[in-house]
Amino acid sequence: MDNNLFLQHNILYACGYQKAQSSEHYFPEHALGIMLSGESYYFSNEGTFVMKKGTICLMRRNQLFKKLKKADQNGAPPSLISMFLDQKTLHQYAVENNIPKQSTYKDKALIDLTGDVFLKGFFDSLLPYINNPKKLTAKIAELKTLEAIELLLQTGDIFENFLFDFQEPHKIDLETYMNHNYKYNIPLLSFAKLTGRSLSTFKRDFTKIFDTTPEKWLQQKRLEQAHYLILQKKQRPSDVYLEVGFENLSHFSFAFKKVYGVTPTELS
Repeated sequence: MDNNLFLQHNILYACGYQKAQSSEHYFPEHALGIMLSGESYYFSNEGTFVMKKGTICLMRRNQLFKKLKKADQNGAPPSLISMFLDQKTLHQYAVENNIPKQSTYKDKALIDLTGDVFLKGFFDSLLPYINNPKKLTAKIAELKTLEAIELLLQTGDIFENFLFDFQEPHKIDLETYMNHNYKYNIPLLSFAKLTGRSLSTFKRDFTKIFDTTPEKWLQQKRLEQAHYLILQKKQRPSDVYLEVGFENLSHFSFAFKKVYGVTPTELS
């Protein structure tokens, strides 16, 4: 199980007790975090990013990631502190500090900031609050958030564009996007936002393109990929179901047998 403790509304301490746990993430806000123990692997269309003890990373909003958390070689469980930099706070900061309107950010979605002594010191200052969360008042959290923004802006010119590009995803090619990202198990509303659509427009456009509902298409697409990975790539069903976007093994096995007439285990 995971122990997720919001020290304050935008500051999260997470500690996982399982040896390995896979999950999927859609970040609607920027996230700045440090790995305290264990390891986390982030898989995205950009490739794989590994966070080990001491790794500091800034993750861009509106991104999809598959994440694998596991204990390190000494058995220490994965734990980290994350701070979410929400759009409202950044908008207010931009106004108060005369930040000019930014062009569309087109650089990396994950930026490795490991080794930055000021950011390391910043996260060190948050550690005492893990055992004393009531001490982290809303006012202190607000000051800490502003401190994080200031430190990022001092780190390099790229961060002004990263933080203050307030443009939302524009309406993009739905067919191409879904074929690239169907493995991510996120709500349809998130898919809609990421393709620049309202939920109703997303469903209407989807049905027009694929001649079926998003729910039916996603399940069929995921099952086809699972069938290929098990039969052709000889992967284990227990490894495949999470990779292709199913939440649990039993639901995956039931849906698989309904389509292919055999369970994933029988096919492997």
